[in-house]
Amino acid sequence: MSPGPSPASRIPDPLACERARLSRDPRFDGRFFTAVRSTGIYCRPVCPAPVPHRRNVDYYPSAAAAEAAGFRPCLRCRPELAPGEGGWRRGDDAVARALKLIDQGFLAEHPLDALAGRVHLGERQLRRLFVERLGAAPVRVHGTRRLLFAKQLLTETALPITEVALAAGFTSLRRFNAAFLAAYRMAPGALRRQAPRETAAGGAALPLVLRLGYRPPFDFAATLGFLRERALPGVEAVDLRSYSRTIGTPTAPGWLRVSAWPGGGDGCTHALKLELQGIAPAQLAATVARVRRMFDLDADPDAIAAVLSTDPRLRPLLRRRPGLRLPGGWDGFETAVRAVIGQQVSVAAARTLAARVAERHGHPLAAAPAPGLARLFPSPAALAEGDLGGLGLTGARTGAVRGVARALLDHRAGFDAAQTLDDFVAAWSALPGLGPWTAHYLALRALAHPDAFPAEDLVLQKALAADGGRAAARQLRTRAEAWRPWRAYAAIHLWRDAMAAPVSTEKHP
Repeated sequence: MSPGPSPASRIPDPLACERARLSRDPRFDGRFFTAVRSTGIYCRPVCPAPVPHRRNVDYYPSAAAAEAAGFRPCLRCRPELAPGEGGWRRGDDAVARALKLIDQGFLAEHPLDALAGRVHLGERQLRRLFVERLGAAPVRVHGTRRLLFAKQLLTETALPITEVALAAGFTSLRRFNAAFLAAYRMAPGALRRQAPRETAAGGAALPLVLRLGYRPPFDFAATLGFLRERALPGVEAVDLRSYSRTIGTPTAPGWLRVSAWPGGGDGCTHALKLELQGIAPAQLAATVARVRRMFDLDADPDAIAAVLSTDPRLRPLLRRRPGLRLPGGWDGFETAVRAVIGQQVSVAAARTLAARVAERHGHPLAAAPAPGLARLFPSPAALAEGDLGGLGLTGARTGAVRGVARALLDHRAGFDAAQTLDDFVAAWSALPGLGPWTAHYLALRALAHPDAFPAEDLVLQKALAADGGRAAARQLRTRAEAWRPWRAYAAIHLWRDAMAAPVSTEKHP
């Protein structure tokens, strides 16, 4: 085994790691990994296996770093279930943006210099930053990511190994088998035979069922409540326990359901249950990444609270709801259309109008895949020239919806993970009928950008006015400077606090 990770790596100090490992503290899950030299295995801090002696342990900032040092993933705690480190890996940091692109499979189709170019760095500089932050180069991070995803599919589903290879980004079964055997010293089929029988699902008996780990606390009920108020009939179905929706394309429709994982054990207590049907293997990884973003599963509540709790207005809100997350939208275009429609009207009215648009222009499904699901949300092409008359939209809103659709089609605006917040806001604010409020709201919900902050929001302005009146947007931005890089979470807490009064969080001031 190689020596331990570089001191520049972003992990908690050794004493904090040791305490978290001994107590199996789930708040540190994904923030570091424990490698045991005597066994050649690396684990999550929550691993239920007997605790190894300190002299045999090294700490690594990422699974990729541990694997680069020659360690193999534990079969009990399953490092593939660990949430991503939720601090510096989010927002506008160049490495954070590069990681988002890697999660989307960018390096499966492009060379490293193209990835560096997308985040405006040189290839050598990007590689150096990855080694400093993650303990491994970008290509190693990409390789570890897809092998761990394959490991999860082999363990939790009955997908044929050929389809597992395709889902993990391999175009050749031979290359997949060779890479898996070289990394884990075990053939894919051998791992599948070791998988607990009760977790196997999928294959011919779809839906596929996958665990999605998160770092506690997580107020899942609050996220469901937010989504339930805005759910589009026919496209989404939200009850007290789960969120379901249609996904895919008219030629390949599918659906998903997200709920709390039942029971616990083996370090998997803190997880959501994702059910998928009708998803092509090549789209599985991207679909899982979108669900993780939508439910903000890589958030680090402790890091967020450490910054926001210094403000006396936010401190009691954080204590009241320590696990509040950013409630995302499934699709950027859908979120943008609904945000435009929702300007200056209540949440209920916006939902009614958006449902009319979806019913007229959404693609109807031949058979409902699940109760309450009947159609796909309209595509940009369908709304760019589609008839929006008679639906209750004003002329300005109709023009703005068409403008959003056309901007996406001709690439004047979009949801590229390589964008900084400022670039994103500038591009979307330039569209007719939109402005900074809508752009920041989109960044919060469609990108899960942790620092998005719609300072023009009426609810936020009233929530922070000292005299019970309304603070100016400029005053709000000045106060919110102390909340960086977590301003979006401050907005969610303030919106949630205001929900006791009948005020919409989607109204334009």
